[in-house]
Amino acid sequence: MANLAARLAETVSKLGVKSSYGDPVEVNGVTVIPVALVQFGFGGGSDAGEGESDAVAGGGGGGGMSIPFGAYVRDINGFRFEPNLITLVAVSIPFVWLAGRAGARLIKALKR
Repeated sequence: MANLAARLAETVSKLGVKSSYGDPVEVNGVTVIPVALVQFGFGGGSDAGEGESDAVAGGGGGGGMSIPFGAYVRDINGFRFEPNLITLVAVSIPFVWLAGRAGARLIKALKR
């Protein structure tokens, strides 16, 4: 169990700015630094049995995700951020749906 805790601590300590900003890559005189939103979580639990055997059940898990937002680009024109348009559209779909739904309910309420 101590080995698991040490490995988990080592993994979590590596997460941070380095996981959100990738290593710079240079191609034909243009430097690109990828940017992503990184989230992760862990959980666990146990349940002491109340029977004759007093069995203990437990478990745990973890997970994470990474959403590529875009990249910082440095070229002869300067330093700028280039967004990943596919990600921006995919992330904005729920907000657009929610705004449309709220607008429809508002119009329906005003008609009464």
